Amino acid sequence: MFPIASTDAIKTTSYKIVLPFYIYAAVWFLIAAVMMFVRAEAFMNHFFHPHLLAITHIMALGWATMVILGAAHQLVPVLIEGKLHSDRLAYATFILAALGIPLLVYGFYHFEMHAPAKWGGRFVILAVLCFLINIYKSMAKSKSENVHAVFVFTAILWLFATVAFGLALVYNFTYTMFPHDYLHYLPLHAHTGIIGWFLLLVIGVGSRLIPMFMISKYTNPKLLWIIYLLINGALVIYLIIFYFFNKPGITMVPSLLIMLAVVLFIKYCYHAYKERLRKTVDEQIKISLLSVAMLLIPMIMLVILIGVFMTSASEKEKLSLVICYGFVIFFGWLTAIILGMTFKTLPFIVWNKVYHLQSAKGRTPNPKDLFSDVIFRIMSISYLAGFVIFGSGILSEKSILLQSGATLLIVAAFFYNWNVVKVITHKASIPS
Repeated sequence: MFPIASTDAIKTTSYKIVLPFYIYAAVWFLIAAVMMFVRAEAFMNHFFHPHLLAITHIMALGWATMVILGAAHQLVPVLIEGKLHSDRLAYATFILAALGIPLLVYGFYHFEMHAPAKWGGRFVILAVLCFLINIYKSMAKSKSENVHAVFVFTAILWLFATVAFGLALVYNFTYTMFPHDYLHYLPLHAHTGIIGWFLLLVIGVGSRLIPMFMISKYTNPKLLWIIYLLINGALVIYLIIFYFFNKPGITMVPSLLIMLAVVLFIKYCYHAYKERLRKTVDEQIKISLLSVAMLLIPMIMLVILIGVFMTSASEKEKLSLVICYGFVIFFGWLTAIILGMTFKTLPFIVWNKVYHLQSAKGRTPNPKDLFSDVIFRIMSISYLAGFVIFGSGILSEKSILLQSGATLLIVAAFFYNWNVVKVITHKASIPS
């Protein structure tokens, strides 16, 4: 999902490790879009609807997390200026996650919380454990320490906590492990993953690599440490509030801290943009910068949600806002940054695989030539239109808008897959 710094860094991790994650994630993105069209009515029901749970976990695990895991195996060695500890652990991470995700999705879709969901959860937690050990060992061997690596490692710890708690909640359907049901703990499970895993990792990595791609001289480690403390502090406060003072009004405190962290990150990216040396910004970076701005949408929605839950608004209005909030996170912010950054990273990975022996001769195409700009533009336009229309359908409860938006998202996912396949199947061609 994120760009790579240099050809030398690429050599530390084999493309054979990274590419399967991208391919797997692309397929699940298309599956999720198709399921949204087929089961559009689920978005007009309770957010605990089995089909919604299945789609959410497809987007969170099969789509966003798998892309991130693949990119992280390539990226972490760049951040720490070292090598990946173990290729075997990397392969194990992919295999275990690839087995576990469909089992989990099947369990949620059919609301079958016995063998399929439990085995799916076990495989996923083992995959994250392999990933955690691999990254820890890699960082332990490296002599380079920086704020970006701290962001990444902390995010992985939150990911492990999220999947472990999720598996415990699956067991809670058949064994009494907690005093309340799954619905009570769902906000805690969701926000630990969204804030602790996705937000921390995206900010930590994006703050290093967005400036790099724009060739910007801007850097501000002090500001990044403030953002780091705000996010982790907000999560700890939220955990305390959840278990001891579970009242909607008090949760406004960590929400505002997260919003402040997001605003500071946007400020960081703005300064990087202003101080860039490369004046032209390509379409992939524009989509990624858009995703940074889109971070504010779920943050604002969260504050609105807390306010609504303190009022006498109807249950239906509350449910629609909760579903739209989740949609904005997974199909808005996260999907936007993945769509943009895939075609800043994947072409370079494949380019290095195909042309690394010829690069010294200076007669190779640019990595950006490996994918189609036309296909990328069609994907971007259909995605943005589909996102807006589907989101409007959730809030208005209009099935025609939901299916129209889902159709456009299917188009976006199809063209995304097309471009991914085009890049991965690229054969050597030497320009004349």
